[in-house]
Amino acid sequence: MIKAKLSKFLLIALMFNLSVPITIFAQENSSDPEEIIVKGKVLYSDQVTALKTPVPIIDVPQTLSIVTDEDIRKQGFRDLGDIVRYTPGVNTSQGEGHRDSVVFRGVRSTADFYLDGVRDDVQYYRSLYNLEQVEILRGPNALLFGRGGTGGIINRVTKKAVLNDAFGSFDMGADTFGAFDFAVDYNVQTGENSALRINFHSDTLENHRDYFDGDRYGFNPTLRVQISPQTTLDLSYEHADHERFIDRGVPTLNGEPVEAFEEIVFGDTDTNLTTLRADIYRANVSHEFSDTQKGNFVVQYSDFAKMYKNYYASGYSGGDTFTADGYKDPTERTNLIISGNIVNEFETGSAKHTLLVGAEIIDTENENYRYNTFFITTEDDNEVFNISRPINFGVNAAGVRTYNDFTADLKSSTESDIEVTSFYIQDQIDVNDNFKIMLGGRFDSFDITVRDVKNGTSESREDEEVSPRAGLIFKPQENLSLYVSYSESFLPRSGEQFKSLSSSSARLDPDVFESTEIGVKWDIRDNLSFTVSYFDSEQTQAVRDSDTGENSEIVGLQVDGIELELKGQVTDRLYLALGYSDLDGETAKGGEPREIPEQTASLWATYEVNDQFGIGLGVTHQGESNIKNDKPGLILPDYTRVDFAAYYDLADDLSVQLNVENLTDELYFPHSHSTHQASVGEPLNARVSLRKRF
Repeated sequence: MIKAKLSKFLLIALMFNLSVPITIFAQENSSDPEEIIVKGKVLYSDQVTALKTPVPIIDVPQTLSIVTDEDIRKQGFRDLGDIVRYTPGVNTSQGEGHRDSVVFRGVRSTADFYLDGVRDDVQYYRSLYNLEQVEILRGPNALLFGRGGTGGIINRVTKKAVLNDAFGSFDMGADTFGAFDFAVDYNVQTGENSALRINFHSDTLENHRDYFDGDRYGFNPTLRVQISPQTTLDLSYEHADHERFIDRGVPTLNGEPVEAFEEIVFGDTDTNLTTLRADIYRANVSHEFSDTQKGNFVVQYSDFAKMYKNYYASGYSGGDTFTADGYKDPTERTNLIISGNIVNEFETGSAKHTLLVGAEIIDTENENYRYNTFFITTEDDNEVFNISRPINFGVNAAGVRTYNDFTADLKSSTESDIEVTSFYIQDQIDVNDNFKIMLGGRFDSFDITVRDVKNGTSESREDEEVSPRAGLIFKPQENLSLYVSYSESFLPRSGEQFKSLSSSSARLDPDVFESTEIGVKWDIRDNLSFTVSYFDSEQTQAVRDSDTGENSEIVGLQVDGIELELKGQVTDRLYLALGYSDLDGETAKGGEPREIPEQTASLWATYEVNDQFGIGLGVTHQGESNIKNDKPGLILPDYTRVDFAAYYDLADDLSVQLNVENLTDELYFPHSHSTHQASVGEPLNARVSLRKRF
């Protein structure tokens, strides 16, 4: 498997290098010598982005993709799932219908999300209204982010206030489902050395499914103060208020989702609900000690209150009845995160160094309750109902009246305290013009105590882990790099959301993820780049023998694959984003893992017909994938979806846009949380939006 993937990687890299049109270079040589500012090409430390050091993407020894606010607007993206669909190496998971859930190179995560480089691990759907760009890094990333990040991370970079400028815009849109959205972005100078920027959005949610509705609001003011020529202070507050219907999808039969159920919701309009209230406060100080030394200090406090409750299909064997289950799950979490780092550039002999030294302290308190459904007829969490549109959860399949009481069966009640102390160091060494080395490591002390309030017990564990990272880059020419890298990350046995820690888990070491990656990055020109990479990752799990009680280690999930991405301006009028991935995996039992499509492919092209009018076309393909580990006969079928867009500038400051999703109206099932919970993809839908700049 590995040899086949590696051979395919080498072949793709060679073929692409030989087949790039000569016209690309001809256009580059004839272009104006003026400075070109290209968004999404360099990650700067003063933007507090994911990599924390000022380094061009071509010099980063790992695969990453950047989606700018302009990309988000042009392609009509409404959530992170839309962005993931057009990103190689990652795909979406259902997330039980109430949260962002992403599969990074075969590793599913609901917590590897970051906001301006700071952990954002509560389970919810994240809005895009206040983003400058989205950065998707693949591979273990513990050095910069600590535990988690085992398959990759998503970092959202927010819009900051801009000094000495006044500008603004508002966007509004509506689609054929009945959804409506409105967003405002306004920046104003508030003093000689200060500026205020306010972002606000309001969405009314609708889609193709019965009962689906909801509202979400977001408010994010940011203040920038230039304390001195060397020191900048950014203050930010974000408030989010979300409410939406939870849809867990449809059952499967004979190994595939039942297409005849595409219009049936296996939930209740009054029961399936999720709510979120979030308040996030952030302060960031950036100081330039000299031309070669810079420091960042961040304090973030967040307070989340999240609730979800739902019914879903837990069993179906054909016929006109199904088994329903459900639960209610309220969570409250506060996070205090303090982090700081210093970037120092210096020389030793002929070598140039960019040294990053940093530390982070995290204090998290989490309270969680889980209530099972309790149907009065069965005095249990399961009941059988007739399949109808809508489903009547007040009468069971035998015709007997029933009802559910979420307060009757408390499954669990836990309180968790987490304290994390981290130190990390990384050195980017320019040995000469052709060779660069990246070396680093992170020490994490992860201390967790989980109190089982229901049973009156408590478990604690402290993990101290060192996560190394190394990369070697060879640049035969300035715009071409070949790299190899190795990285590690770990995930404590308390899991991503800290809801439980059993006595047996408290005695086991964390899962460790290792990844080796080789790749080629080529900046064909300033605004057009190509990347192809091959990776091989492996999970090591600590286990306890049930007979002897002795600890040992086993190899868990193994995934290898190739990814490629071409992105940028092919000509003055044609923009192209092309992505492809081919992944293979194996579980600890030697079977096929869940949620790894055979292949994924995406294409987005925008063509400017003239200075006022442009069109866009998108195609995404997801290959067949397993719904559960080691169950090759239980699958999500492959699908191909086509999207379309058109843009027209009514005036210099006013534009109208049309986005059409699923142009061919294909029925597809993008993901499934479990055997009988396959999500139904959105059918044909058109959205018209208006943008005004001032």
